[in-house]
Amino acid sequence: MKEISAEALAEKLEQNEKVNIIDVREDFEVEEGKIPEAKHIPLGEIEQRAKELDKNAHYYMVCRSGGRSGNACALLESQGYHVTNMTGGMLAWTGKVK
Repeated sequence: MKEISAEALAEKLEQNEKVNIIDVREDFEVEEGKIPEAKHIPLGEIEQRAKELDKNAHYYMVCRSGGRSGNACALLESQGYHVTNMTGGMLAWTGKVK
């Protein structure tokens, strides 16, 4: 599984690189703040909502600490999606949140 640090992903955003971020945390966690560019799809909904994602695009998966996003990566990779797990999750994120 591909991985990226929170710092490296924040750098991509700072450089205005177009990135697709999926936040797989639960609703109550996202209410505490999420990466502004992230789309929220809770882990429990990833399998049925995968059709909303473009198989030709690349996605960065985010959760609280990196475990659930790793599970999401494994599931999506098995279905042919291009994904990277953000290690450390939102606990490691120092960039902007909304």
